[in-house]
Amino acid sequence: MNVRVKVLNNKPFRPQAKYVLYWAQMNRRVESNHALAHAVELANRLQLPVLFYEGLMFNYPYACDRFHSFLLEGVADTEKRCQKHGLGYFFYLRRNAQDPNDVLYRLAADAAAVVTDDYPVFVATRHNQSVPGRVEVAYHAVDSSCIVPMGLFEKREYAAYTIRPKIKRVLEQYLVPVERWKVAVPFDLALPEQVRGTAADCAVDHSVARSVTFTGGRKAAEKQLEEFLLENLRRYARESNQPAGRATSCLSPYLHFGHISSLEVALAVREYAAEYKLVADEFLEQLIVRRELAFNFARFSPDPKSIDNIPDWALKTLQKHSSDVRSPLYTPEQFEQAETHDALWNATQKELLLTGKTHGYYRMYWGKKIIEWSRTAEEALATMIYLQDKYALDGRDPNTYTNVLWCFGLHDRPWAERAIFGMVRYMSFDGMKRKTDVPAYIRQIEELR
Repeated sequence: MNVRVKVLNNKPFRPQAKYVLYWAQMNRRVESNHALAHAVELANRLQLPVLFYEGLMFNYPYACDRFHSFLLEGVADTEKRCQKHGLGYFFYLRRNAQDPNDVLYRLAADAAAVVTDDYPVFVATRHNQSVPGRVEVAYHAVDSSCIVPMGLFEKREYAAYTIRPKIKRVLEQYLVPVERWKVAVPFDLALPEQVRGTAADCAVDHSVARSVTFTGGRKAAEKQLEEFLLENLRRYARESNQPAGRATSCLSPYLHFGHISSLEVALAVREYAAEYKLVADEFLEQLIVRRELAFNFARFSPDPKSIDNIPDWALKTLQKHSSDVRSPLYTPEQFEQAETHDALWNATQKELLLTGKTHGYYRMYWGKKIIEWSRTAEEALATMIYLQDKYALDGRDPNTYTNVLWCFGLHDRPWAERAIFGMVRYMSFDGMKRKTDVPAYIRQIEELR
């Protein structure tokens, strides 16, 4: 069995089925998709067509105009790409509690098998626990999120330095394009009427508005990658930690929602860097080693949002300093509204509120200050996860929870002891002023408004 594939029930393939069903929960794309390729392989073996099913519910955690719009912006293009490759495409928008909630099961009733995405957090994890026992056919979950399959690792890795050599040993084996596929039987079956619409039609949180900078969908993801290659890759190693320089890829929303794969990004970056004699090591370290460390953490953690995931030394040092005086103190509501005394922190929060994304370097500072200005470490963690889950286009993701817990010592080492943080790494406003152009960044955020 392919190491990317997990068989999640013991049901057989259905005889006399109409198709193989691919349920795109997280990897909402046709290209560079191991799960879809697996569905096509099964269908060709069974001499059946493939139906690509994409649903959007109104009641997932933090459902809002921002996330709904980002996903809906990709639907028409995905449908065209499916049709081009001979796939069937069915999209269902469940707008409110009165709309049917059994579409997946109705589609599965005519399927030989269900293939979906193996993803270690958010709704896909819950679905992949509850759905396999409720369908009467084989149910396969496939990892198409990581370059080196999650299934190769048998335990949780301690830090980047422990997973890096393991990834490098096998990277060339997996850093290859997804094998080209062609359906043996094109899809030409009649489908039920599809429900389409906009975020405004749905019972979601309309207070979280669309991003002022990001548009969703495969075309937008391809454009973002092209812009990074042409404009920013040559600057990345030198300027990626300069938020005002805007030298990062800004691909994380598209990676999270599956509009593009880390595999195709890595291949494109490596090819472009070789052609133009650029060094891309720093970017590939973040895209492959750091990102896949986050997936490894989420896969082996019973609760990736829990403070119990941080190392013992970090837990003990934070507990030791739990009664330290904290001044100023802010409520979660004040943090959410960017109402602190710190202009840089406020600008970082405003960028999250407006765009749905913050620069990774300032996000570390953002998190460290929430720890410093909250009553307890547990309250700080809850605030950080709430803000990322509610507003971030790249939130509700293994990277989100790993990066948040990094602020508390995950995948880090002890530092010099100080108040509140103990031996957990500290970050200061003076340090940000020395290392980055704070005024330029604040001006950029004010212009966004």
